[in-house]
Amino acid sequence: MIRLRHKFLIQGFRIFDQMVLLGVFVLLVAYVEERGHFNFIGEVLEKSYQAYEGLAMTGVLFGWFFIFNKLVHYDANRFTTLKSQAIEIAKAMTVTSLLLLVVGAMFYIKMVTPLVVSLFLLGSTTLLICSRVVLRSSLRALRRSGRNTRHLMIIGETAKAFELADRIESRPELGYQIVGFLFDDGGSAGHPSRIEARWKVLGPVADLRQQLKKGVIDEVMFCLPLRENFPLACDVVELCNDLGVVVRLVPDLGNVQVLARAQVEEIEGDQMVTFFRENLLFQLFVKRLMDLLGSALLLVVLSPLLLVTAAAVKFTSPGPVFFGQERIGMNKRRFRLLKFRSMGIDAEERKKDLAHLNEVDGPVFKIRKDPRVTPVGAILRKLSIDELPQLINVLKGEMSLVGPRPPLLSEVDRYDWSDRRRLSIKPGITCLWQVSGRNNLTFDEWMILDRKYIDNWSVWLDLKILLLTIPVVMFGKGAS
Repeated sequence: MIRLRHKFLIQGFRIFDQMVLLGVFVLLVAYVEERGHFNFIGEVLEKSYQAYEGLAMTGVLFGWFFIFNKLVHYDANRFTTLKSQAIEIAKAMTVTSLLLLVVGAMFYIKMVTPLVVSLFLLGSTTLLICSRVVLRSSLRALRRSGRNTRHLMIIGETAKAFELADRIESRPELGYQIVGFLFDDGGSAGHPSRIEARWKVLGPVADLRQQLKKGVIDEVMFCLPLRENFPLACDVVELCNDLGVVVRLVPDLGNVQVLARAQVEEIEGDQMVTFFRENLLFQLFVKRLMDLLGSALLLVVLSPLLLVTAAAVKFTSPGPVFFGQERIGMNKRRFRLLKFRSMGIDAEERKKDLAHLNEVDGPVFKIRKDPRVTPVGAILRKLSIDELPQLINVLKGEMSLVGPRPPLLSEVDRYDWSDRRRLSIKPGITCLWQVSGRNNLTFDEWMILDRKYIDNWSVWLDLKILLLTIPVVMFGKGAS
């Protein structure tokens, strides 16, 4: 359980962060917009507001609090690094500043200028990161002196257990004191001597209850393989839970992502553990919002180009303007993908005759100088203009701006088991493959990039890929 002082520390930092945001904003308005005067505070408090203005101001304050609670992890985890905290603060401040800028523009708040918002982002981010540095330095000094110590017992005599113990002892600022090891009593007779060289051997795992009774134990780290020792792990968790002792399971690398996606849910009074249900609801909402606004805006802005392209396709070769093809989307749902037609109308019939010219390994079919491509189509492909109608697929919710490229059913049928992972999310117009070489990559490299995107997905990664797509499209890198 989190101790009382930890709760005070966590809640205190929540309040502190909001006070920093408000304080920095007030100071910036006073010194940038009001030339060193704070008279505007009285004017703000005395002014009568319309209901919508009051709601907007209240919404900004609640919005700041909501954003920070979503993007910044307020906890007492000693293993959290300063780098991860700084990244969280930078992300939260970016969204917070955007909210302030949008509300200021919508309600014509004269004190919310681009300069104030820019300085607000820079100043608040710097102060909040500095506050974490000060706190960590204070706790480091406190723990090095032997205070604020957590007593840790490690279960298991694996190489991973020794490595973790060594790393924990090498960082006294974490404030951990290793009480000793419990070894696996299922046939590891030779290992305790390896532990005794540096750490105390407390006995076999079967003695856990007795060890919890007689010694000061704050945390237990379970380092045995979970696949073979799952019942034992459950027993350890149950015993420690009875006494309020923190348990840390150290799974094999392959099991980390599986366990990270576990959620406890309830159905009519019964509990169940659910795996792989998406819990990034806020980020998914932002992604869909980006898709809707981005695709709608691009369709409007690029409408002249779309009209010119449609006319060029129509009047330079016989056949329809658009080419519709059945593709496979999220969880194998089928949809009709739209493109500007870049080939002759007999392209599908000629595909079998050209199979021997395929230049890509795996189930994908691509030819760098495809004889089926029309002269106009070659230009469209080089500049990726033929892909623009897929903005309609994005608007309809069948695709996203960023995601793995949607495959054909014939390609999916030839996938290896691990390749099917790319069907677990909505397909996109651009992806890591698009900005990493496209046709210059092998099929296996392409699949690795898609899995990397899925495993590391975030709104920030989407924004990065969208920005990288711009020069790739402009210079036609990897396109054919």
